[in-house]
Amino acid sequence: MRFEYLRYAFKNIRHRRLRSWLTLIGIFIGIAAVVALISLGQGMQNAINEEFQKAGADRLTIQPAGGFGGAYVSEKLYQSDVEVVNRVKSVDFATGVIIRTGRVKYKEETESVSIFGIAPDEETKRFIEKVDFFLIEEGRQFKSIDNDVAILGSNIASDRFDRAIVVGEKIIVENKEFKVIGIQKKSGSPMHDNMVRITTDSAQELFDLKETEEVSMIFAKVKVGIDPLIVAEDVKKALRKDHNVKVGEEDFTVTTAQQLIEGFNNILLVIQAVLVGIAAISLVVGGIGITNTMYTSVVERTREIGIMKSVGAKNSDIISIFLMESALLGFFGGILGVIIGLSVSKGIEIMAVYAGVTVLKAYFGIELVIGALIFSMVIGTLSGVLPAKGAAEMNPVDALRSMI
Repeated sequence: MRFEYLRYAFKNIRHRRLRSWLTLIGIFIGIAAVVALISLGQGMQNAINEEFQKAGADRLTIQPAGGFGGAYVSEKLYQSDVEVVNRVKSVDFATGVIIRTGRVKYKEETESVSIFGIAPDEETKRFIEKVDFFLIEEGRQFKSIDNDVAILGSNIASDRFDRAIVVGEKIIVENKEFKVIGIQKKSGSPMHDNMVRITTDSAQELFDLKETEEVSMIFAKVKVGIDPLIVAEDVKKALRKDHNVKVGEEDFTVTTAQQLIEGFNNILLVIQAVLVGIAAISLVVGGIGITNTMYTSVVERTREIGIMKSVGAKNSDIISIFLMESALLGFFGGILGVIIGLSVSKGIEIMAVYAGVTVLKAYFGIELVIGALIFSMVIGTLSGVLPAKGAAEMNPVDALRSMI
């Protein structure tokens, strides 16, 4: 019997093709938007998690309270803090970095870019080489004897200036000349692909930090076999003691790689939820469209309903027929929406790759497809409840009288 309802509903949809297609528009636009946003959001989340895993879960980031250290942050970190962290027994290695915004001149052009100052020693080099952001495409990494040399992010070298910068050429950073010794491999991170990396000594000189020995943040590596959360607490205790502050009054933050991942994921989830919520408005419009179509169908098929009821059809049979029809409209709209949504997300991924952004990836999960189809069917079914109920409650005598 249920199969007969399904076949009957499908026949009615095919009989009114134009109206059915117009009804599907609202549903598949809404489903396509939701699927595309979820696909891109989940893909980006997976890509970011993957990058953090590559960097290693054995890393800590120490920064001033209130954000990354810089000229406009009230709380500061210094080289002495790096030494305090290095003395913590559960820490294998720690290094301070300087991050500032500076002017870079090449030929006659000047650009404002991120300047990243880092120690040139071998231990620091081994530490950062595990991170994709700092891999070298051309040239070499810093050596301990280097000074007044620079390593460029891929976009700085190839896109920011009219002419590509090559290894061996000179650039001016904050009125001081630097020789380009390396170009980083494209990472897909706008921040790292648009940075100029110099040594800590050069950064201190450029930004007048020699006397204070201020650093923007500290990277620390956890000793093998020790839980990073435990090490983070050890570092907090050591810095609290050195800064003479109590628990809850810290002028610094210590974050594990896992906590960074969770923080990014939470931000992405909130953004994704807001965008999906906005996109879902079109689903409401699509649902109203199905309701309107089903009401029209009930009016057109009044005599048909009267005949069915007069030959013994129950109210539940009438309801089942119309609900099946509205559910099919939702299902077909869902299929189109999934195809379009996944195509759009893949297209955006391809465009992002061409633009040098590799963290924007489309996610194709079977649960996303099934979830979207079920959701669209539920929307369709709910949209048909009132029209189906109205058809079932129709008086067969009145319905047959409309034939006269």
